[in-house]
Amino acid sequence: MNEEIFKEYEDKLNPRIIADIKSNLHSKITKAQLKQILDLVVEEYNTIKVQPGESVGLISAESIGEPGTQMTLNTFHYAGVAEMNVTTGLPRVIEILDGRKDISTPMMEIFLEKPYSAGKDIKKIALSVKETKVKDIISELNINVVDLTVELKLNADRLKELEVTRGAILKIISKEPKTAVRQSSADKDLLIIRSTSKDNNLNEVYKLREKMKNIFVQGVKGITQVLPVKRGPEFIIITAGSNLKKVLELDFVDSARTTCNDIFEIAKVLGVEAARQAIINELFKVIDMQGLNIDRRHIMLVSDMMCFSEKPQGITRYGIISEKSSVLARASFETPIKYIIEAALVGEKDKLRSVVENVMLNQPVPVGTGLPGLAVEVKPVK
Repeated sequence: MNEEIFKEYEDKLNPRIIADIKSNLHSKITKAQLKQILDLVVEEYNTIKVQPGESVGLISAESIGEPGTQMTLNTFHYAGVAEMNVTTGLPRVIEILDGRKDISTPMMEIFLEKPYSAGKDIKKIALSVKETKVKDIISELNINVVDLTVELKLNADRLKELEVTRGAILKIISKEPKTAVRQSSADKDLLIIRSTSKDNNLNEVYKLREKMKNIFVQGVKGITQVLPVKRGPEFIIITAGSNLKKVLELDFVDSARTTCNDIFEIAKVLGVEAARQAIINELFKVIDMQGLNIDRRHIMLVSDMMCFSEKPQGITRYGIISEKSSVLARASFETPIKYIIEAALVGEKDKLRSVVENVMLNQPVPVGTGLPGLAVEVKPVK
């Protein structure tokens, strides 16, 4: 019975919309209720459709730009954790739309599999993700000027917390080139490190001390801070720094939901479609935090433009502007002489199919009433 009703609306609604309605219908819905629902959906569908020739780019730019003037220049800080800052507001929007590869505050939201998502060993799991260097597990780091050695005092409590043995640290440091390390016979927490370089002088010892600080011990490289938080019924780990590829390889991580705020890293690991969705999500996160309201379709149009090629590109003269087919459109954005000279040298032609170049030449733009053209067949006079 319901299938007959759906057939009546096949020419009025998109097949995907009909499929969504079918999947969400209540089992006991009546024929009259179904028709009422479909009529409301048709009414809404006709309202949101865009007319041919509509200036969607201009409307989107205005719809995003106008609320953008009300955004504040905020940087959100997670209380109690050093270095846990998140760039928000207008700086974050500019960061996304410019397609910046080096963002100011990279971070991740790591979702966990059960039972860890319920809080089991959450602190231990978080610490296992954080990048740990030698400087994080020592209490002292001194130079013995007489013996030209570096004396490294391990923090026993910190080693216990991270579940790292002294033998493991000894093995990691001994792998460093031109370095010899031994454990002090008097103090098991004291490691004595000597450079095996031929030119072993005081300057080399100072360099060795700085080198020792940054030797990688365990965790995921790039994750500088971790913060377990409860979001709804489950625990997640918020991080400062990101390394999406390595985190997704961890067996206790829910790889379907874990993400980061670096668009280019997402594109590299998951592809350009995932990057497109990340742009939409990140922009909406900023907009919601600012208490603003922008139609999702405007954001989707911008993200489509940024991701129409094999990798995300910023809305800059080095990004999507450089790939415009129109010479005049490229010339209208910041560096006109460069593009005009390059086009002149190769004899490039401009078909004048877009808005910008027609505005520059004072011609009707191909939108709205300026979109259709009139073709007249002229019959030869006999």
